[in-house]
Amino acid sequence: MTNNFERVIGEGGFGVVYHGYLNDTEQVAVKVLSPTSSQGYKQFKAEVELLLRVHHINLVSLVGYCDEQAHLALIYEYMPNGDLKAHLSGKYGDCVLNWANRLRIAVETALGLEYLHSGCKPLMVHRDVKSMNILLDEHFQAKLADFGLSRSFSVGDETHVSTGVVGTLGYLDPDYYKTYHLTEKSDVYSFGIVLLEIITNQPVIEKANENPHIAERVRTMLTSGDIRAIVDPGLIDEYDSGSVLKALELAMSCVNPSPVSRPDMSHVVQELKECMKSESLRAGLSQVMESKSSLDQDTSFGSGMTLNAR
Repeated sequence: MTNNFERVIGEGGFGVVYHGYLNDTEQVAVKVLSPTSSQGYKQFKAEVELLLRVHHINLVSLVGYCDEQAHLALIYEYMPNGDLKAHLSGKYGDCVLNWANRLRIAVETALGLEYLHSGCKPLMVHRDVKSMNILLDEHFQAKLADFGLSRSFSVGDETHVSTGVVGTLGYLDPDYYKTYHLTEKSDVYSFGIVLLEIITNQPVIEKANENPHIAERVRTMLTSGDIRAIVDPGLIDEYDSGSVLKALELAMSCVNPSPVSRPDMSHVVQELKECMKSESLRAGLSQVMESKSSLDQDTSFGSGMTLNAR
């Protein structure tokens, strides 16, 4: 299946992810548990059980798994365009994601989280939402991956579960870190950090900076009111400023220190779709203006030719 584990396409706390083929035709990603893995059999089983229960277009699908003593592996659908973080960091060269595509990826990721929080019974909390766990398929459709740390709530009236803190530094909800109380709003916080990455293309943690955390830096910059200083310069001002501001405000509400003040993912989806509409209108108007300019030039050129002929 993996051609003797020839091609490595990723690594993490679980182990190594290899490229492979199922039935010699279907491309798959095979995540093999390392004997020295920081995650163990418990996390392996948690991911299998969760993925067998959830089905959504914006969640990476489990194709199969191997559970044979020392051989533990998860087989996923293959995502040929890598992860969001790699694209934002310039790993793919000069190919910069434009604002419309960034918004679409944000909406698709939000839809996956909304399903975990509202479409699953009992609800599920991902616990490790980050740009590296947002994968892109051949059509650049975003899918949330890596459910090894996910946690489901028991059926009942409980509003949170008390659990040991896990997650990734920078994306981790500070309230969850302090109280050990896990709710779906912890995922909302992590998504807000991803949204700030999408807008600014700045590192989540920058130790040399006076404000090392991205939320602190953006909060400070917002007080000056200069949106252009916050937005990724790689977008070269090709975006609807209203949609960027709305996305920024949404991101900052997601990273509110108080979980009860954060929106739920259904609200996040709704707001991001409004941002997409604004950007689509701008892009459409821009195309119309370009076409008109081109037409004016053609008309002018044609008029010149007529004059010369006379």
